Amino acid sequence: MSKIQRALISVSDKSGVVQFARQLTGMGVTILSTGGTMRALQDGGVPVTAVEDYTGFPEMMEGRVKTLHPKIHGALLANRDIAQHLAEAKEHGIELIDLVVVNLYPFQETIAQPDVTLEEAVENIDIGGPTMLRSAAKNFASVAVVCNPDRYGKIIAEMRASGGAVSLETRRQLALEVFAHTGQYDAAIAQYLSRQFAEEDSEFPTYFAPWYVKQGSDLRYGENSHQQAAVYAQVDAAESGLARAKKIHGERDLSFNNYLDLTAALTTARDFDEPTAVIIKHLNPCGLASAATLGQAFQDAWASDPISAFGSVMGFNRAIDAETAQMIGSKDFLFDIIAPRYREESGDKDSMIIGAFVEAIVAPDYEPEALEILRQQKNLRIMRMKQFEAIGQPDFDLKKIPGGLVVQDEDVQFADPDDIQVVTERQPSDEQLMSLLFADKVAKHVKSNAIVLVQGKRLVGCGAGQMSRIDSCLIAARKAGNRARGAVLASDAMFPARDGLDAAAATGAEAIIQPGGSRADEEVIAAANEHGLVMLFTGMRHFWH
Repeated sequence: MSKIQRALISVSDKSGVVQFARQLTGMGVTILSTGGTMRALQDGGVPVTAVEDYTGFPEMMEGRVKTLHPKIHGALLANRDIAQHLAEAKEHGIELIDLVVVNLYPFQETIAQPDVTLEEAVENIDIGGPTMLRSAAKNFASVAVVCNPDRYGKIIAEMRASGGAVSLETRRQLALEVFAHTGQYDAAIAQYLSRQFAEEDSEFPTYFAPWYVKQGSDLRYGENSHQQAAVYAQVDAAESGLARAKKIHGERDLSFNNYLDLTAALTTARDFDEPTAVIIKHLNPCGLASAATLGQAFQDAWASDPISAFGSVMGFNRAIDAETAQMIGSKDFLFDIIAPRYREESGDKDSMIIGAFVEAIVAPDYEPEALEILRQQKNLRIMRMKQFEAIGQPDFDLKKIPGGLVVQDEDVQFADPDDIQVVTERQPSDEQLMSLLFADKVAKHVKSNAIVLVQGKRLVGCGAGQMSRIDSCLIAARKAGNRARGAVLASDAMFPARDGLDAAAATGAEAIIQPGGSRADEEVIAAANEHGLVMLFTGMRHFWH
């Protein structure tokens, strides 16, 4: 390892840079710098040489050209193991640079501003910065390159421990970080400009290049135990999201399936305003309820289908309190309170309720006493998401297909209550209307074909993922049992013929909400009137494949 003797520092984000440079000069490092960085270093009492004094060529064109010079890039790219490179450097007065500290113009922050102009965006496309980063990273065998201020402390500590040098392993990791950073930076520019210069009227860019970074170590396994898996976070995501959520308890790591189910729990729970608990099994809610308290919501959700809830993932849209924590995963509570309630309400006296095992939970926070209670379950993975609500513009929804992706807007909308039409002779009561709107939200989170039965603000029967809507009606009715009578029913899509409506009526539900839009709508409405049902059309489908 060679001692670092000369560093070039030119940063947009100046956090920590003066202290870093001061520590470098304390170890005998000569510093070159430019523009605003040089002034900041000088103001901080750091001795610095201007790049233009070193190159003999002034900054020009309002700073667009300042480091694009052979004396800079020769100093970065010279291979220290090739005598000819060193001889040519000496011949042309090139003094080798051992450390580059550069971060880039804030292009992504600029384009995130709602009123940004194309001209402002273009002026924030960095050219000299990425060029220096790439030159230094290519020559990682001899040059250390830092694009992240969080690395300053590690670099100083390593230099102090090794006589002013930075190890090859560290230089390799820093170079990898640089190429990932410049790649993501260029991808953001390409995506932005492809929207600005699009030839067709489309909200989708010609070049779609989201950038992801691996989070932690590999997952326990993939969808099945013979598959490997990892989780990645989107670099420029508006919200930190589940990929960066903090696991605050749980001896076992999360699996691929855990992340999918936690996503379903999160996206479902945050669609509801009142205290809400959702119980997810294989991406579908087997229990869901809103109530005045989180504890009551959880009891109502768990009593929806305690048979399916074994091995589930749970989501809560409020901080979990001690009362709720006492119930989660409690075998005594399940068999003493929940099971008798389920059997009495549903009429199901025979199905086996196995136990109260919970794989994982996600919530915005946990009260200290609640956390102490939950941590007694060593295998329960507890995820905290402080930023629980979605922020920023809705992201794209991506689905991998062989050779590419299909991309769509996220389904984040619900029908405007003012646009919902009552299409039957019978009108809904206020209580039915409340339950119908709740059921419509639930159906959005159930795989198609989806039929859900709701009593009040509580899911009591769910038919999910069937090839026939009639089969979904049958499953939802069987799950609900006696609770189907007088319930409301939501369908995620239209009934294409009256047989589906007849199956919906046969569940025992008294009111139905569905998108409408079938060629057989008149036939379906007539059937609803024959059965004496209330039926509403929303005009908005919520298919989920």
